[in-house]
Amino acid sequence: MVAHLSDFGISNMISEDESALYTKTLATLAYIAPEYGLEGLVSTKCDVYSYGIMLMETFTRTKPSNEMFDGDLSLKQWVSNSLPHAVMEVVDPNLITPQANHSVKKIDCVVSIMKVAIDCCVEFPKGRIDMKDVVARLTTINIQLLEC
Repeated sequence: MVAHLSDFGISNMISEDESALYTKTLATLAYIAPEYGLEGLVSTKCDVYSYGIMLMETFTRTKPSNEMFDGDLSLKQWVSNSLPHAVMEVVDPNLITPQANHSVKKIDCVVSIMKVAIDCCVEFPKGRIDMKDVVARLTTINIQLLEC
């Protein structure tokens, strides 16, 4: 459970007066936004997508490149299919133990976090949330978690 982040900041190649940029693919495939991988289109929404994948990886303790993800199944699909009622089947079991106090509230917080991750990974950039919204939602979830 040691975080290793890289390839985030692709959008730093964009000047302030540009909203998008076309470039060669220079990122790790499992984390890149579809528009970047397919078209080479870079925007700040690419980093949002990558963050969502990293968030899912952190909470599931499963890499998006895991061999279980072949064909149509991806980390995003696996997590999405689990929401909201089967989230504990995909979440790292070390996060919430059966003995944990107020575990239902904690599970609700994990579901909310995974929904944020899914919203970060919407297929088209215009449909993705902004990082300001991500921070606001995660802050709210943190407050709820502290109340448990």
